Amino acid sequence: MTQPIYLDYNATTPIDTEVAAEMKYIIDAVYGNPSSAYSIGRTAKEIVDKARLQVANLINARPSEIVFTSCATESNNLAILGALKAQSGKHIITSAIEHPAVIEVCRQLETRGYQVSYVPVDQYGRVNPADVEKAVRHDTALITIMHANNETGSIQPIDEIANIARKHGVLFHTDAAQSLGKIKVDVAQSSIDLLTIAGHKIYAPKGIGALYIKNGVKIEKVMFGASQEKGLRPGTENVIHIAALGKACEVAQRDFDKNTANMRHTRDRLFDGLQKFFPQRVTVNANLQHCLPNTLSVALAGVDAHTLASLIGNKVLVSTGSACHAGSVNISPVLKAMKVNAQRAASTLRITTGKHTSEMDVDHALDLIQNTVKQLDK
Repeated sequence: MTQPIYLDYNATTPIDTEVAAEMKYIIDAVYGNPSSAYSIGRTAKEIVDKARLQVANLINARPSEIVFTSCATESNNLAILGALKAQSGKHIITSAIEHPAVIEVCRQLETRGYQVSYVPVDQYGRVNPADVEKAVRHDTALITIMHANNETGSIQPIDEIANIARKHGVLFHTDAAQSLGKIKVDVAQSSIDLLTIAGHKIYAPKGIGALYIKNGVKIEKVMFGASQEKGLRPGTENVIHIAALGKACEVAQRDFDKNTANMRHTRDRLFDGLQKFFPQRVTVNANLQHCLPNTLSVALAGVDAHTLASLIGNKVLVSTGSACHAGSVNISPVLKAMKVNAQRAASTLRITTGKHTSEMDVDHALDLIQNTVKQLDK
C-alpha cells in the first residue's frame, strides 16, 4: 500500500537513515554499561561523550552543559522544578501558549504556593517582551518562554526576553523542542540559562531528550539515585538513544541550510497553492516573517477541518486546530490565547513540512485538499 503523504512533522519526525544506522551499530556491537571500567563499558562511555559533544555543537554550547533526559517533558520538568528548588523566589513568568509540559508544571506549582504570571500573546501568537518585563517582581525566580510554538510556528523574541531576565537577575528557560534543525539556536550569543531539546522532533527516536544548563547555573535534582548526568538524571544511560540524538544533531547541523531551504520552499508552495485554490478563504494564524520555516497554521473559511482531515487521512496526514468531542468544538488553548474565534479554529489545519518533503508531495496534497473541499462545498 502506498504510504500517505506525511505533513505533520511538528508532531514527530521519522528516524533519519544515518541515525538508524548508528543505532543498529550500537545494538549489534556495544552493550556495555558506561559506568563500567572495562573496555566495553569505556566504549559505551565514549559514545555518550561523543553524543554530548554533537548535541552541544548544534546549539554552540559546551559538552559539560548538556544533560541527557528521556524527553522534552522531562527536560522541562527538570529545568523548572530544579531551578526553583535552588532558589527562594516564589514567582514564575510564562506565556499563555506554552506546551502542556510547561503549563502543567506551572499549574502544579501553583498548588504548592508559587504564583505564576501568564503573559498574553498577540494575534499572531507572539509575546511582547514589554509584557514580560512588566510582570517581573522582586521574588521572580524564573522566566520560561518557548522558543517557537508547536501549533502556529510563531517564533518568540527570546533574545530580548533573555536580556530582560539577565537585567533583573532572573533565570531564563526556553523550550526549544520545535526549534532545533529549523532555525538557528545559539546559546552562546543569547542569555539563555536553560534550554530544552527533544530528539523525536529532529529525526531521532522518541524517548530521548536533553537539557542545556549553562555553566554556573545552579539547579537541584528532582530525581534521586546514582551519579549519572551529574546526579541530575540518575539511572543507567540509554546509550542507543543518546547516540541517536547525537547523530541527529550532527546531521541537523551539517544539513541545516539545505533542510531549512527545502522546508520553507515546500511550506510556501503549500501556502501559495491554497491561496490559489481558495481565494478569499485563507487566513494564516501566524506572521510568516516570524515563523518556523516548515509550519503553516491556516484556516479555510467554511471548511470543517476535522471532516477534511478525516476524508484525506488515508492519503495526507495533517493536524487540526481544535478538538471535537460529542459534537462540541474545543478550541486549542494556543488559538484561544490568540483570541481566534471558534469558527476559525474549527476550520484550522496545521500543515508542517520536513526535510524530505518534495514538490510532488505538496502538489498531490493540494490536489486532494482542493477536490475534497469541492465535495464538502456541494
